[in-house]
Order: sequence, then C-alpha cells, then structure tokens
Amino acid sequence: MKIAIVGAGWSGLAAAVAATTAGHQVTVFEASRTPGGRARALPTTLPDGRPVLLDNGQHILIGAYTQTLAMLRLVGVDPQATLLRLPLTLQFPDGSGLELPWGRAPWDALRGIAHAKGWSWHDKLSLLGAAALWQWRGFTCGDELTVQQLCRSLTPKLMQTLIEPLCVSALNTPATSASARVFLRVLQDSLFATAGGSNLLLPRVDLSTLFPVAAAHWLMQRGVRVALGQRVASIQPCTAGWEIDKEAFGSVVLATGARHAAQLLGNSAAALPPALAEPLQRWRESALALQYEAITTVYAWEQGARLSMPMLALRSDAQHPAQFAFDRGQLGGPEGLMALVVSASVGERGALQRQVLAQAREQLGLNLQAVKTVTEKQATFACSTGLVRPAMEIAPGLRACGDYVDGPYPATLEGAVRSGHHAVS
Repeated sequence: MKIAIVGAGWSGLAAAVAATTAGHQVTVFEASRTPGGRARALPTTLPDGRPVLLDNGQHILIGAYTQTLAMLRLVGVDPQATLLRLPLTLQFPDGSGLELPWGRAPWDALRGIAHAKGWSWHDKLSLLGAAALWQWRGFTCGDELTVQQLCRSLTPKLMQTLIEPLCVSALNTPATSASARVFLRVLQDSLFATAGGSNLLLPRVDLSTLFPVAAAHWLMQRGVRVALGQRVASIQPCTAGWEIDKEAFGSVVLATGARHAAQLLGNSAAALPPALAEPLQRWRESALALQYEAITTVYAWEQGARLSMPMLALRSDAQHPAQFAFDRGQLGGPEGLMALVVSASVGERGALQRQVLAQAREQLGLNLQAVKTVTEKQATFACSTGLVRPAMEIAPGLRACGDYVDGPYPATLEGAVRSGHHAVS
C-alpha cells in the first residue's frame, strides 16, 4: 500500500519504520526542517561560549518501554551505548527516599521498599499493604478515581516522597486530578510485570540522536521520501483513498499533535460529503476537548558542579517548583550542566526560572547560571479522571497516531511509539 505519514515526531517515525518493514511504500511529510517533534535537540551555548546540544525537554525512559527499545535497535541505535540504565531511584539530596536494587520484579520493589531511607516501618507497611491490594485487584479501578483517592491509605510522607513524584513524572498531572486507572497500569508494567521494567533509562545523547535522526536516515536508506519543511495544508478523499498535494495515497496517518490534526481535518471537512464529514467532525471534537499540562526544563550551569547521582528528586511546593534534577555532565554532556524539571508547570517562564535557580541553591548547594529555559505549553494531555481520548480510526483509510490517541499509557515516548506502530499494523 502507498501510505502517507503526516508528521515526523516519534510516533510518525515509528509508524513509517513499521510500515516500511511491512513492505509498504511510505512518504513522510514534516512541516519542520528537523524531525523529532516534542522530543528533539536544541542547539545553544554555555555561559563560557561553548556550543552545546540541549533537548526541548528532559525525558526519562524506563525498562518497560519495550516497543521503544525494539524500535531503537531496528534503526541501528544501541540502547546500551545511548542510555544509562539504573535501578529505579527516587532519592533526595539528603539520601532519603526509594532506591531499588538490581533484581527481578517484584522482588526488587519489595527489597527497595524494605530498605528505603527516611521511611518508618509504618510508612513501609502501608505501602506494601496498598501494593498487595492493587495487585489482588489486578491493577484496575474505576475511571472516576484520582491517584490521591487511590492512595488515601498511605502516609503523608509516602505521598510526598513517592506517590506525588512518581505520578507527576509518569502522567505529568497532579495526584489530586490524575487518573488512578492509568497510574495503576504504569505501576503494573514498570514494577511488577517484567525484569528490569522499573529501571531508569537516562539518555546519554541528545534526543534527536537517540531516535529521530537515526530513524529518518534508516528510512531514506530504504527509499522512503522524508519531506522535511513541507507542511500539509489539507487532505481530500479520492478514488484511490486520500490525496495530499494532488498525490494519491491508499492510506494516510496523521502523526501530528491533536490540535494540529484537528485543524488539518477542519481545513478539509468543508469539501467532504456528509458521510465523511460527520465522523471527521466527531473526531475533531474529541481531539479539541483535550486539556494540556506544560513542562518546563531549566538548563543551568556551574563550573565543576556535580550531583551525587545522575538524577535526584527535589522537594517541591509552590515556591520550589522543580521535582527533579539531572546532571547532564554524568549523561554525556559538559561537566556542570544541570537540567531541572518542572512537570505540570504553571506560571511565567522567567518567574519559574528564578524560583528553580533559588531552589537549586537551597536544596543542592549549587550557584547555577541559567543557560536556557524551555517551556512546552502543550507537553502532554492532562491525564485526568474520566478522560476520553480520540480514537485511532478517523475514517476509512485515515488514522491518527500519537501519545494522545486512545490507549493504555499516558503521554510518554513509549505511548507515542506504540501508537505509531499500531496505526499501520
């Protein structure tokens, strides 16, 4: 089949690779001149004038991202060389918190909980009891339940030092409104399903190098047309399927963000017959109904600065908004470069940057200079209770893929890759 993929983010490239592997004739359209979407590299300079590649947001992968890891290997990227694998660690600068040992699930989690620093036996027993109950219930619950309600039996310390950091890092949504159903699925797949599923996989290379550039190169080597800098304005039905810029395709996959896909369909709907216009309009309405959470990453630098670990959890509140700090010097970047991440961020970028730098002085003892602050205002959809996500199928021969499309996972790289693969299968 002749397939058009509109968008060269992680989901679009995954779809293109999967379709090419299956023997289809593929064309990829991308409005930007660089692939990667919301997970790509950004060039800038350090305060001392050295050039450096940052990312448009610090990302974490985990061992349970089986489809992403398989896709990396398929396009020639070695996960062992490009990702630093560590046991799941949610430790704070004072050494308190959870650190899982190497081992098989779920015994690594049980041993990590038993030896967690700064938790009383009351804390640990309440967590073990809750985890046993979740497992007995098959890691399922009602759609209306929030993470905070799910965890109401846990102690305040566990909420502050484990559940809230886990929830905001996995779902980018505060525990007070985040979907407990999705949270439980993440816990099941990461902590209890497969050996190494909970392991942290921290990129040692920029995000463009990690997958998009390699995937685009792999596709072009196999004769796929990757049309960078070519924006698709509308799509129209034709005898063969769908037409893009007067070129006919048997199938089209929209791999843009939800709002861009809805806008593209809106541009096309006026000329469509009612039988096609009505399902397109229903899909547009579901896509436009999504709410979003922002993520702010403050990149900052101090000569010779170093964290005790490549990634540390931070104590977060309204005045101290960052939840995590990453030592990019320990992840293949220049020494002294830090990434401080504010998930579900609110407020003006400059104010956030000042708060985060002050937080770094207070909690990390670092006097950092700002390098670049990146705010992705629509970084992820709000993974809240009762969420209805757009379906993958829009109309015959027309599908959508992306981390926002209906599926079991929150807005993650794994969700994007799985969606892209499924859209062409």
